[in-house]
Amino acid sequence: MDWTKIPDLLAITALVGAFYSILRREPLNNIELSNSPFADSRRWLYGWILILVHFAASMGAQSTSTAGFIARAITLISLVAAAVEFMRASVLNRNHVSSLCMTLAVGVPPSIYIFLLLLPSVSGWMFLVTALFITLGPFMVGLLAPRKLLVAPRYIVMFLYLALGVILLLAGPPHSQDSTLALNAILFTVYLCCCLIFWSSYRGRTSAGSVITIGGFLAWALVFVVGPLFQTKFPAIHIEDEVWNLPKYVVAVGMLLLLLESQIERSQYLAHHDDLTTLANRRMFESHMAECLARCTQSGKTLGLLQIDLDLFKQVNDKHGHHIGDLLLQQVAERMRSRIRRGDLLARTGGDEFSVILTGADSARDIHAVADSLLELLHLPFSVGGHTLRIGASVGTAIYPEDAHDAASLYIAADQRMYQRKELRRSLSS
Repeated sequence: MDWTKIPDLLAITALVGAFYSILRREPLNNIELSNSPFADSRRWLYGWILILVHFAASMGAQSTSTAGFIARAITLISLVAAAVEFMRASVLNRNHVSSLCMTLAVGVPPSIYIFLLLLPSVSGWMFLVTALFITLGPFMVGLLAPRKLLVAPRYIVMFLYLALGVILLLAGPPHSQDSTLALNAILFTVYLCCCLIFWSSYRGRTSAGSVITIGGFLAWALVFVVGPLFQTKFPAIHIEDEVWNLPKYVVAVGMLLLLLESQIERSQYLAHHDDLTTLANRRMFESHMAECLARCTQSGKTLGLLQIDLDLFKQVNDKHGHHIGDLLLQQVAERMRSRIRRGDLLARTGGDEFSVILTGADSARDIHAVADSLLELLHLPFSVGGHTLRIGASVGTAIYPEDAHDAASLYIAADQRMYQRKELRRSLSS
C-alpha cells in the first residue's frame, strides 16, 4: 500500500464533504437565473466522489498482484469518469437521449482503451477498433442529434475526440509499444474538454470562481503533457507528486467559489421576486415604481399603474385546496407575462393580487387597452390539475400625472377603481 496518498485522500474527502454540505442546502429544482450558466452542480459532487475513488485506488496501484491490476484500472478509469461528469454538468438538455448517448461515447471507449493498455498482451486490432470508436463515436452522435443540441460544447467534444482518435490510430499501439503517449493523450483530451466546455458555459461571467475553475482545468490537462516532458527532458529534476495534484485542488476551490457565488445571487434574486410565480415581489415593485416616477417627472412622460385582483380565487382554494390554487397562480402569472411588453413590470403584490407598471404607453388609451387585454385574458378558462377553472378578474387603472403625483396616491387610486369595478360586477350579477 502506498501510504503517501493518505494526505491527498483526506483532502479530497474534506472537499467532497464541503460540496455535499453546500449542495444539500439547495432545493432540488434551483431557480434558473437569466444571467447565470446552466451547470448542474450536483454532478460536480459526483465527479469529486470519483476523484476520491481515484486516490483510494491509487494506494494499491503499485502492487503486481491481480488486486494491483484492478486498482490501477480503477485509478485511471475513475479519472476519465470524473471528467465525463464535469463535462456533462455543463451541457444543456443533459437528460435527453442524445446527451446520454454522447456521455457513453465520450466515456466508454477511452476507458476500454485504458483497460487494454494495462493488459499484458492484447491483439493490435483491439486497439485499432477502440481508437476508431473514440474517433467516430462522439462525431456520429453529434451528427445524428437534433439541431437544437448542436451547441458549442458538443462541437468541442466532437473535434477534440476526432483529433485524439487520429493520434491513437497513428501513434498508439500496435504502432508503438510505449503506452505512456496514448494514456496521456486520453487524459489530456478529456480534461482539455472540461476546460473548454466550462469556458463555453461561463465565458459571459468573469467571476473569481469561473476564472479559477477554467484555469485549474487547463492546468490539470497540461499536467499530462508537462509531466512526461519533464521526465524525458529533465530526468535529474525530481518533482513531488503533490505538485502535479495541485490543479485538482485549484478546480475544487473554483467550483466551491462558484457555488457560493450562485447562492448569493439566488438569495438576492429571491429578495426581489415571488418564490411561487417568479414575478417581481412588492419590494421590487415599490423600488421600480419610485425609479419610474422619477424618470417620468424629468421627461414628462405618462406612467400607468394597473391593480389586478382575481375574483374567484378564494373559492378555488376552498374547493380544490392550496396546491391547485398555487398551480393556478403560476398559470395566471404566465398568461399575464405573455401580454406584458418589455420594459413594463408585472409583480405579485398580494395573495391573489397583481400589479403592472406601464412605462411604454403613449396615452391613457394605451393603458386602458392593456387593462382590457389582461381582463379578457383572465376571463378565459384555466386547466389546472384536471380541473377546468373560471375565475375572472377585476382591474383598476391609475395614470401619472392625471390621477396622482406620487406612488402611494397612484396605488390608492388604482385600488379604489379596482374595487369599484368588482362591486359593480357583483351588483349586476345579483
